[in-house]
Amino acid sequence: MSAPQLTDFDARAQTWDDAGKIKRAGDVAAAIRRVIPLSRSMKALEYGAGTGLLSFSLRDALGPITLADSSAGMRAMAERKIAAADVHDMRVIDLDLTRDAVPSERFDLIFSTMTLHHVPDVPRVLADFHRMLEPGGWLCHSDLDVEDGSFHGPEVDVHHGFERGTVRSWLMAAGFADVSVDDCCHIENRGRSYPAFIAACRRP
Repeated sequence: MSAPQLTDFDARAQTWDDAGKIKRAGDVAAAIRRVIPLSRSMKALEYGAGTGLLSFSLRDALGPITLADSSAGMRAMAERKIAAADVHDMRVIDLDLTRDAVPSERFDLIFSTMTLHHVPDVPRVLADFHRMLEPGGWLCHSDLDVEDGSFHGPEVDVHHGFERGTVRSWLMAAGFADVSVDDCCHIENRGRSYPAFIAACRRP
């Protein structure tokens, strides 16, 4: 995979929260609740949070949540939603681990969905996640199983999903324990249904 192609997430932010993405967030949130022992004592970070759909779907089960995204447009939408809901335990930051140093803050849970296929060097970012977690903290990521490139189309330079065995190997190499990679949901896009997995693991 070559250097990442800039996708116009800023321009898409205004219309991002359509019915399909709202359903996707709900499906992924339900899967996360199945595989992670969530607690209101957990300090969490959503990486690649976009407008915060997944964080809003999980906030009743978590403590303070940091929403991290590299798109200014997405961050602005997330901030508006937080303000409109009068939520005081969610905040938004600009973070892209392909360009930024690993933050000094540590978390009990890092979660994301449909983010790592945009990352050229996935093993390096997984190692960064490991460093960002407290001992005993959890990582949970949902993404596409291997697909034929039709999900995004040939004009977008991304990973066309992932082999589950490869994901498991990357997580173990990054130092994670209790690694599981299971079925998550199906994602509808361009008239097709694409299977997605959910990977969960813990920093020892």
